[in-house]
Amino acid sequence: MNRLLLATLLGLGACYTPHGTFVEVATFSERGGDEYLIAAGDLLQVSVFGQESMSARVRVRPDGRVSLPLVNDVLALGKSPRQLGLELELRLKDFVNKPSVRVSLEESRALTVSVMGEVLKPGTVTLEPNAGVLQALAAGGGFSDFAHRDGIFVLRPSGVATPTRVRFTWTALTRGEGHATTFRLTPGDVVVVE
Repeated sequence: MNRLLLATLLGLGACYTPHGTFVEVATFSERGGDEYLIAAGDLLQVSVFGQESMSARVRVRPDGRVSLPLVNDVLALGKSPRQLGLELELRLKDFVNKPSVRVSLEESRALTVSVMGEVLKPGTVTLEPNAGVLQALAAGGGFSDFAHRDGIFVLRPSGVATPTRVRFTWTALTRGEGHATTFRLTPGDVVVVE
């Protein structure tokens, strides 16, 4: 009888079908591509060509803004350094003739994501920048006995009410197949194992 129960339970694990709306990692794409997006906690170097007094090293505050001479508070969160530089050039036109602004990332913030569901140590984890799903799963202690290896998802805030839900399989992650290994986590992502 125990063998029958064990075989039934193992068979149920093999028949896993994910529920809800999701995008396979192979077809997932984000606007902006590989361009780095500024996040709270980043340290930026803002250089205004020929205007040393307007140049500064600034840390992005928790509200996503930076304070700079003459332009006061500017929203930096979610913009690329190039985009922020172009916006600063527009704001400085009233003060500088043909301003040229270069924004560079001096230090990125730590990558903090949540790992939830069928992992041994659910919670918030801090990872190295550019970490992927495998690193998050390792930080979460690996799978519990009830985890479905084809039920690995990343919930990514998308600016709308419902985050984007991206699906991964254990096989693709461990064999280095396709986009599963090049996918990079971003601050605010939630890794869920069903």
